[in-house]
Amino acid sequence: MKTLLLNALLVSLVLTACTRHEQPNSIAQSIDSIMNSAVDTAHFNGNVLVAKNGEIIYQKSFGLANYDTGDKLNDSSLFELASVSKQFTAMAIMILKEQGKLSYEDDIRKYLPAIPYEGMTIRHLLTHTSGLPEYEQLFMPPNWDSTKIVFNQDIISMLSKKKPAALFSPGEKWRYSNTGYALLASIIEQVSGKPYGEFLADNIFNPLQMTRTRTYNTRRSKHEIIPNYAYGFVYSDSLKRYMLPDSLPNYFYVITLDGIEGDGIVNSTTGDLYKWNEALYTDKLIRPDLLKEAYTPVKLTNDSTYNYGFGWFIESTPTQRIVQHTGSWPGYRNLIKRYLDTKDCIIILSNNESRRNEITKEISKRLEKN
Repeated sequence: MKTLLLNALLVSLVLTACTRHEQPNSIAQSIDSIMNSAVDTAHFNGNVLVAKNGEIIYQKSFGLANYDTGDKLNDSSLFELASVSKQFTAMAIMILKEQGKLSYEDDIRKYLPAIPYEGMTIRHLLTHTSGLPEYEQLFMPPNWDSTKIVFNQDIISMLSKKKPAALFSPGEKWRYSNTGYALLASIIEQVSGKPYGEFLADNIFNPLQMTRTRTYNTRRSKHEIIPNYAYGFVYSDSLKRYMLPDSLPNYFYVITLDGIEGDGIVNSTTGDLYKWNEALYTDKLIRPDLLKEAYTPVKLTNDSTYNYGFGWFIESTPTQRIVQHTGSWPGYRNLIKRYLDTKDCIIILSNNESRRNEITKEISKRLEKN
C-alpha cells in the first residue's frame, strides 16, 4: 500500500510539473496561431516577443527587412521605434534628476531661454500637459523649405521667432505633444553637456548591454548603412506594392522631420527592448521610488488625472498594473506593453504598418487568461 501511495504521489508531482511547463507552451502555440493568422489575413510583417512571468515564451520574425532587396527579418533586425522612444527620453530626464542636475519643477526657460512661454516646467513636458504648439504644423510648406531637414534647434528658433499661441495653460489639459519631448532632448543636452544619443548610450543602452540599440536618423545619415536594418515600407495603392515612403510625395515629411530627436529616432530590437523591460524591475538605472512616479497618472490643475506618467500610458484593472506605449511613423507600427505585477510583456515591431492594436488585443487575452 505504501508503494502504491508513493507511486501515486510521484505521478501527481510529475503531472503537476508537466502542467506548469506545458502552460507557457500552450500560450505560445496560441500566440503563434494569432500571428500566423495576422500574416495570412493582414500581411503582418515584423518581429514579436512575448514574455510570461518574466520568461520569454515566444519570439519570432515574420517577413522582410527590406521589400526591395528581399532581405528577411530575424531576431537582431533593428527597427525605428518612433514614439516608443519617449520612454528613453523620460528615463534620461529621471537619471539627471537622480543625479541632482535638474528638478521636474524647473521652468524650461532655465535651460532653453528662447522659449517664449511662461510657466512650463519639465514635468509638463514629460506628461504632455505643457500646451505647446505642434511642431509638425510649424514646419509644413510654405513655412519651411521641405527639402531642408529640421533639427531640434530649429524648433526652438521657430517657437522663439513666430511665437505661436499655446494650446492651453500648462497643466490645464492633457494633449499628446511631440514638441514637448523634442524640447526634453534639448534639455538633456544642455544639462549633461553631451549629445542626446551619446547620453542615452552612456547611461542606458551600454549599462544594460543593449548592443543593438542606438539613435539613428535613416535619411540624415544616408552615408551610414546599418546591417540588418528593418526599413519601414508603406503600401502604395496606385502601384500595388510596398514602397519606401521617401519616394512618395505625400510622405515628404519623413525627410523634412528626420533631424528631430527626443520624440523618436531610438532604434532597437525585440531582444534589446526585453532587456530594457527586465531592467525596469531593478535599480540598475534609477531608484525604484523615482521610477514609480513614471507610472503615476498626471494630475491636472482641476485635480482630475490623466493616465499618462513619464513616457508611459497607464492602464488600471482590478488585478493588474499595466503600462504601455505605441510608436507610429510612416512604415512603422510598434508597441511595448508591460504587466508590472506578473512581469508579462508584449513587444511588437512592424516595418510595414501592420495592425498592431488588434494583434496586441488578442495576445493580451491569452496572457490574462493564465
